Amino acid sequence: MRFAKYQGTGNDFVMIDNRELHFPKDNHELIAQMCHRRFGVGADGLILLENDPDYDFRMVYYNADGYEGSMCGNGGRCAVKFAYHLDIFLYNQTTKFLAVDGEHFAFLDGENVHLQMIDINKNTIQKHKNNLFYLNTGSPHVVELVENIDNFEVETQGKKLRFDQRFNQGSTNVNFVEKINPQHLKVRTYERGVEAETFACGTGVTACALVMNVLENMLSPVEIDVLGGKLGVSFEEKRGKYTNIFLIGKAEKTFDGIWT
Repeated sequence: MRFAKYQGTGNDFVMIDNRELHFPKDNHELIAQMCHRRFGVGADGLILLENDPDYDFRMVYYNADGYEGSMCGNGGRCAVKFAYHLDIFLYNQTTKFLAVDGEHFAFLDGENVHLQMIDINKNTIQKHKNNLFYLNTGSPHVVELVENIDNFEVETQGKKLRFDQRFNQGSTNVNFVEKINPQHLKVRTYERGVEAETFACGTGVTACALVMNVLENMLSPVEIDVLGGKLGVSFEEKRGKYTNIFLIGKAEKTFDGIWT
């Protein structure tokens, strides 16, 4: 079984062309093994690229635990680059694909992939005690403002909030964010399904940018430092709704392989 390995700001994925539907999608143990960093390829998740009659392609995303997950922003950017390498669309075109949270548009600009995220109603951003915020940007996210993020105990604090029953019935991703300047953030994320800190999270940095717009009127575009590099989030806000939200950053293939 042929696969490709892609990464976007350190979020890495096993990518499989499943347009002929040959992949055993119900084999959760196989998916988890392929994602295992000692006994498999090693990845934060596995993505299948499939045909869809109304779109250029369909993205099916699995967490590293082997089970289908919610939307993955950096995985979506890698899926777009994978589709481009498969000649599904041309460099100067916009591609339209379907993911678990609905349709997405994307285009390439140099090394960057610009991925449109789902619209977000401002009133769905929930504020909780202890300076915590919750929203769904295709995946559920808690956002907490912290200081001295470089020395923050992400694993310890992330585990505590990951299963907090206040957020998505005890199943959420957790982001810690520090403001650098009026249009610059630093973010670290504890991801469910991976159950550890990852090098980046696309839906997570999107959530952080929107929360900071609510809190401090942070303007678009927002530059965001993550462990794996830099991401950007741009958006428009009108009449209590965020639209034209784009996640922007590099995505690249690191190698091809064959699983036997």
